[in-house]
Amino acid sequence: MSEPLPEPPSERKLADVLAKLRADQEEWQRRAAQAQSKAAQAYARLLRIAEDSDTGQARRVALFPAATHSGADYPFDLFELRALDVCISDDMLLCIDALRWGKADLGSLLPDGLSRVGAVIQQWGLQSLSK
Repeated sequence: MSEPLPEPPSERKLADVLAKLRADQEEWQRRAAQAQSKAAQAYARLLRIAEDSDTGQARRVALFPAATHSGADYPFDLFELRALDVCISDDMLLCIDALRWGKADLGSLLPDGLSRVGAVIQQWGLQSLSK
């Protein structure tokens, strides 16, 4: 003998579930937009450091945009965050938060961002692991 099928959910219950899903999606969109906005500013600051400085920190900073461009080719060890000034590592964390939401590549958030990342890779002589 087969058991009876369960009762279908009521229209009210379905409406509540759909309303919750819509509210969650709106909240996620808001959070993603906020993270992306903060990351664009942070990424610009990081690129300026990589482009204009020659300190030991600048080399570490240069590796970060390379890693966000292609992590398989230019891996970034997260323990490097400990060797950086707090404001620099804070900017990196803002960028990581935006990456988590996955709405856009960080380089595309800035005018000429992708070409600037490529120039930083060349400027610092960063070697791709795939070559």
